[in-house]
Amino acid sequence: MSLEEKAKAAAKNVEGKAQEAMGNVTGDQGDKMAGQAKQTEAEARNAKEDAKDGVKDVIDKA
Repeated sequence: MSLEEKAKAAAKNVEGKAQEAMGNVTGDQGDKMAGQAKQTEAEARNAKEDAKDGVKDVIDKA
């Protein structure tokens, strides 16, 4: 996984957790759901990069 993409995914995850927590504190369901969506996006980015790394490893071993 590229370091830049990993950092972006981590930042998006932290942003999502903060927004979800704010939604929990204020009772704003919109903020809570948006925060959860950002965390899901971060997970998807990580999965995409992991898949790319896996393909690269296979190619490198061939």
